[in-house]
Amino acid sequence: MPLSPNPYAALKEASRYVRLFRGKTFVVKVGGEVIAEPKIRKAFCEQIALLWSFSIRVVVVHGGGAELDAVCEAMDIPVQKVAGRRVTSPEVLDAAKMVFAGQVHMDLLAELQAAGVPAVGLTGLDAGLLKATRRPPVPVVPDGATEPQLVDYGLVGDIDTVDPHVLSHLLEGGFVPVVAPLSGGEDGAIYNTNADTIAASLAEALHAEKLFFLLSVPGLLKDVSKSSSLIPHATVGELASLEAKGSISGGMRPKLAAVKSALQGGVSSVHLVSGIAPDALLAEIFTNEGSGTMIVPDATPVPASMSGTKP
Repeated sequence: MPLSPNPYAALKEASRYVRLFRGKTFVVKVGGEVIAEPKIRKAFCEQIALLWSFSIRVVVVHGGGAELDAVCEAMDIPVQKVAGRRVTSPEVLDAAKMVFAGQVHMDLLAELQAAGVPAVGLTGLDAGLLKATRRPPVPVVPDGATEPQLVDYGLVGDIDTVDPHVLSHLLEGGFVPVVAPLSGGEDGAIYNTNADTIAASLAEALHAEKLFFLLSVPGLLKDVSKSSSLIPHATVGELASLEAKGSISGGMRPKLAAVKSALQGGVSSVHLVSGIAPDALLAEIFTNEGSGTMIVPDATPVPASMSGTKP
């Protein structure tokens, strides 16, 4: 006997989005703090498996900052961050290679394979995917400060070019590329590169329909101490207002810089979604209400048929 008057209503609603997004490209960036816990990592991979089964072309970019911090601490390597970005010494870069292209990368690939996803692991060095140059010292206003200071971020790469051919070939073959946050220089140098920045750059180069950032919080919050203060929908201009009020700090600063870059580069919408809450990514994609924060360019109309909108 049916458990509700229409037990297929949710399936019918989701089917509209399946038709809308079949064959489209999504870039999903997942933070290391989300996939460090095995149960949460498994749940994330199961969501990716469902997207792949619906013929949505998915590229996964992962971080691993918490794991890198732990490795640095175990190896007695100083950890320094300014405005949410890591200062990368030669010792930190060696640790990053071990974590990003090793532990975190392999665990994620293994879990995706277990979920039935034909995942392929890459870094920005594979097939010249991400070419970068070392970031020069730059003026930065640290969290809580009002005046900029000159910061040398060390062996951090600023992306110069993206060659997405290897990703395109993999996507066309039905594979799911998984990209670790390392980039390469023309001279053979290896650089640590912010995973949020990489995700935005890949989304632009692939002309992705959507870019997702999976977080340890529900989305963009008016008050970082209250998960109930979720902002369901925002424009780039509204982000600037939040920044001016000092509501955005730490790791959210480079994330929102990546959001703005992606939108300016032609990505239709960017979504900040919980990587912890069960099936939050699926709810953001396949329901009108969504689950996190949808960010669009200024003066963008929000049609009722778009996923992730909150009427």
